Amino acid sequence: MTLSPGKLVKLLKILDEENLNKPLESLMKQFHLEFPKEDRFKVGMTLLLMLQQSDLLPNSIQRLIALSTLFNLYQGEPLASTPFASVFCKMLSFQDKPDNKKNISINTPKLTKCELNLLINLIGTNSSDIIKKTPRQLLDDHAHPTPGQIDDFLKNLQLEIVEYHSEFPAVSKCGNSIILPDNNNQMKNDNDAADAEAVDDAANRKLLLKKLLTGDPPYCNKNYCPEFLRLVPPMYNKPGGLNWMSLSEPTQFNVEYDYSMCVPNTAEARILMAKAFKHVLTLQQQQNLVTELNNDPKLVYHIGLTPGKLPELVENNPLIAIEVLLKLMQSSQITEYFSVLVNMEMSLHSMEVVNRLTTTVDLPTEFVHLYISNCISTCETIKDRYMQNRLVRLVCVFLQSLIRNKIIDVQELVIEVQAFCIEFSRIREAAALFRLLKQLRSDDTAELNTSTTKKNIDTC
Repeated sequence: MTLSPGKLVKLLKILDEENLNKPLESLMKQFHLEFPKEDRFKVGMTLLLMLQQSDLLPNSIQRLIALSTLFNLYQGEPLASTPFASVFCKMLSFQDKPDNKKNISINTPKLTKCELNLLINLIGTNSSDIIKKTPRQLLDDHAHPTPGQIDDFLKNLQLEIVEYHSEFPAVSKCGNSIILPDNNNQMKNDNDAADAEAVDDAANRKLLLKKLLTGDPPYCNKNYCPEFLRLVPPMYNKPGGLNWMSLSEPTQFNVEYDYSMCVPNTAEARILMAKAFKHVLTLQQQQNLVTELNNDPKLVYHIGLTPGKLPELVENNPLIAIEVLLKLMQSSQITEYFSVLVNMEMSLHSMEVVNRLTTTVDLPTEFVHLYISNCISTCETIKDRYMQNRLVRLVCVFLQSLIRNKIIDVQELVIEVQAFCIEFSRIREAAALFRLLKQLRSDDTAELNTSTTKKNIDTC
């Protein structure tokens, strides 16, 4: 994880103090052109080392450019998910109480007010404006954030980081850098850059950076990590020592059965199902999951599906939802799954699942009627006219399919469905559904008249 000497030279060229009149935005574009994505973390570690050691980057202009580059390494991604989010959090925390010596850390860069103002604007909503300024303009800007602003940004960033890192093991956060700063070498003023010693210092810094950042492995990647000690297991406190190890004496052994034997490996199916709750599976992944479910009918009870997760599965992978519901038909929890499916938000995917189930198995009549009532109610209460028209078309086509396949008895819902068709008669599909209801009603009347006439003839 180190930069090559050639790339280090490119990075130092971007950080050169001669760029004081170039907008940060143009410098960031130049940086992204010079360094591919796979080098971002390497560059970030280099910039962090330079910001931590004040004698490696003493010029304010260079530090402003370095701070902007470190922040823009992962542009377009949530700040809390980037590798250096905790670094910015520590910077703000350190600045929040600058007089507290307990906050002093060799791993936390000490920012000037100008640099702190830049960081606050980058994290906040003014990032697009601040990035258009030059380092010289930032140095001349006397607007500095108040302690209250720093505290607000710090709290928000800490909450985001804690939420993102909640699943990371604590061991991953241990370790300290082996590089220590030279505390006797204080930061110099910008006016000292004109001295003859500054030229030698710049050359020495470049040489030192090459020594720290190159090699296999580089010094900047070496950490001191604590040794994790474990308690020694207690001895077997019984006269004669570990006599349970002795097999010379007649001993009554108990058979220990391995209950994990012959149990199918559900790891792949569980992983695919966990993805299915959050993302749309590829065709190959869907086929693999369906194959696993078909090979073992009881696998559906061991892959993490619960009634509460059914809506997510329906919206992301309706075909998988159909397969698992069909395999859960004999389950004692199937009523809970039906209840969740009925009460979830109406959508094309939920209709697809219900329609497929109705044509495959016999669903409880009250379940189908309740779902139809929910669909009609949703169409009547939605405010968006475009979405309302779209959902009405879907519901009408869905009802026509149920009626033509004789899945529902339309006479039990005729009043509610007719009122629905009349309310949305402006929509072609609603008018077609209304005509279908009238046709069924006339057919029933004709059939009733025919049977009555035949009965009268038989009586005569």
